[in-house]
Formats: sequence, structure tokens, C-alpha cells
Amino acid sequence: MPTLKWGKILGITLLLVAVILATAAASDVFLNGRNIENVVRRSALFGILSIGVAFVIATGGIDLSIGSVVCLVGVTTPWLLVEQGWSVPLTLTVVLAASLGLGLAHGLLVTRLKLQPFVVTLCGLLLYRGAARGLVGDRSQGFRGQFDELQWYANGELDLIGLSVPVPLLVLAVVALAASILIGRTVYGRHLLATGRNEEAARLSGVETARVVVIAYAICGFLSGVGGLLFVLDVGSAQPVDFGSFYELYAIAAAVLGGVSLRGGEAGVVGVLVGATLMQVLRNAIILIDAIPSHIEFAVIGLVILGGVSTDELVQRAVAKRARSRPTHS
Repeated sequence: MPTLKWGKILGITLLLVAVILATAAASDVFLNGRNIENVVRRSALFGILSIGVAFVIATGGIDLSIGSVVCLVGVTTPWLLVEQGWSVPLTLTVVLAASLGLGLAHGLLVTRLKLQPFVVTLCGLLLYRGAARGLVGDRSQGFRGQFDELQWYANGELDLIGLSVPVPLLVLAVVALAASILIGRTVYGRHLLATGRNEEAARLSGVETARVVVIAYAICGFLSGVGGLLFVLDVGSAQPVDFGSFYELYAIAAAVLGGVSLRGGEAGVVGVLVGATLMQVLRNAIILIDAIPSHIEFAVIGLVILGGVSTDELVQRAVAKRARSRPTHS
């Protein structure tokens, strides 16, 4: 059974095409090869974050700590490599394991202590950024011209069938394929959606809903760590006061636009990827088009999220009304 109606994916895809055409018509720079590459690279990085939060939203939860996890990983990685002299394998293992651990902690707090996901992850948003700032004394951290081979995983390219493909796009492809299989082809995926639709009914049907939710938060935490790692490798440095700020909004907006219902119980990878791309094209359009003030970027994000939530609510009401109006057959 498909996890998302293809009509939703078609709708968001047509919107993406419309925004691309409008931006291309309004700006001569948009179709420049370098700009397109930058949009693709950023879409890939945010796509990883968006897939992670889609798992949590599918359970009916939310994760507001994504940007702060990105900050913590982004600051800690160069600090461990350059300032502390750790090896690359040890550093990557520690930062990714820590990200996974933070996600697990969120899930356990939500399921064991019955705390609201909003409260748990809001506290995480504050705690992890504060920890990052305290760890490095609020100083910017960078690679200082070292670790070029490691940074290649974020800013490098591979020649495939005569095309130069950004490496982050390949990382996204692996993550998207794994997520698609997990959601659409496994028992866990069925239990994930069942938990989101009706947790109590799923529990009474034998689903270990607590374990399902904990795994969803763990996946989100881990992918936030992967995204944070790639972001700092791409930029080359991280300032703890603002690195990763509001990234959770881009991720949540992409997931919602991609058809992941905030009510839970509905999720799919293709729509999320289209949503992530749309968010980055919109962001690029705001930067390139002189008629649009750059300082209204977050207002646009807010309107996009509001539009996505409103559309989801209206669709749900229409579906429920249609179901009630169908004649019953004895």
C-alpha cells in the first residue's frame, strides 16, 4: 500500500516547476551552472535532515532540536580534529554515535516519561546549542586548511555517465533509498504508520509502539548528525552562535510540503525530497530576485509551513466528509 497519495507528490512537483520557471524568468543568474550546482548541493544536505524528521512526524511527533544537533556536530567535528588532535575515524564515530544517542534520548523521554515531543526537543534545541557554545568558548571552529580529503565528501564531485554529480547528492540517494525501503517495504514501516494513525489501536494490535517511536527519533538524531557533518565539511567552519539556526524549520517545512501529515500516519520519501528542493529554490529565489527583500526569508518559510498545514487539514476534512457521505451496504 503506498504511504503517500501520488496526487500530493504531483501537486508539490508542479509547484516546484512553477517556482523554477518564475525564478528563471526573473533572474539571469538562476540558471548559471554554478548556482544550479549550489542549489542541488544544498537541497541534498537539507534533504537528509528532512528525511530524518519525516520519521518523527510520521509517529505524530516533532523534533525542534535538529538545527542545534547540526550546530553541535558542526562545531565539535573540527574542534576534535584540529584542537584535540583526534583521528578522523574516531571523531566521526564519536559525533555520529552522539547524534544517535541524542535521538534515542528524545525517544525514551517521550515514550517512558510520557513527555510531550515539543517540550523534549525544544529543551534539546536550547541545550545542544548551549553545550556547543560552552564547549568551544563561543569561538568559531574550522579546519585551518587541513582535512581536504574529508571535506571532499561535502564539496567534491564524481563523474558519472559524463555528468559531474555532487557527492552529497549521492549520500542523499543512499539515505533516501534506505528510508524508502524502511518505510514502504518492512514491518517496521507498517508499524510506524500504524502508530502515527492511532497509537492506542496499534498497541492493542500487538505493535510495540514505544520501540517504534524510539527508533524514529534515533533515525532523526542520526541523520541530523550526518547532515551537520556534511554542512561543516561543506562550509569549512562553524560559529556556534548561529550555525544550523532554523534548519529544523526548513526540514519540517520540506516534510510537510512533501505530504508527511503532521497528524501522523502518512509519510513518503519522494515527496520529502521534492519539498526540500522547493524550499531551497525558494530560498535561492529570495536571494537572487531584487524585487523580493532578502530579510523576509523566514516570513516566506512561515507562510509555506502554514500553507502546507492548512492544505493537509482541508484534505483530511474532505476525505472524512466523503467517507461519511458514502452509502453503506448491508
